[in-house]
Order: sequence, then C-alpha cells, then structure tokens
Amino acid sequence: MAENNIQDLEKEIIKTLAGVTGRDPEEFKPEASFYDDLGVDSIKAIEIVVAMERQYKIKIRDEQVPKIATVKQAVEIVRNALNKKQNEKT
Repeated sequence: MAENNIQDLEKEIIKTLAGVTGRDPEEFKPEASFYDDLGVDSIKAIEIVVAMERQYKIKIRDEQVPKIATVKQAVEIVRNALNKKQNEKT
C-alpha cells in the first residue's frame, strides 16, 4: 500500500474513531493509547472494531481486538485485512 494511501487510511480511521468515541479527531495521534490516553473502555473498543469492519467490509478476528490499542495498530490491522481481502479476489 502506497504511503499516501496509508495516510489516507489513517485519516479515515481517525474520523471513525472520533465518531465512535465522541472525541476530537485532533486527539488521535498514532501512538496515543485508546485506553490510557483516550478513555476507551472494552465496550467502546468493540464498537470501534465493529465500525471499522462495517466501513471497510472486513473481518477482524476476535484475537486481534486486544492488539488494537493505538491508532497505529488500528491502521495496521485494517491495512492487513484490506490486503488479505484484495489478495483473495485475485
């Protein structure tokens, strides 16, 4: 995935995160902890995962959910799922 596409993906994910959490998009930095810095609880984390799955029409495995604790990790997991989805089509 090209660098511009990764940056665009990050911006889209930040919009999704802001929408789910009700926080300002400016608060979402790549390394900010959802739990420690942004006050996300386990229920809100599930809402975030569901929102990303719906937005990108992907499936995030249950065992991956605890690994999504920062914007950077969310971008990586979505990017990997999108790449996997694309590879399955070809």
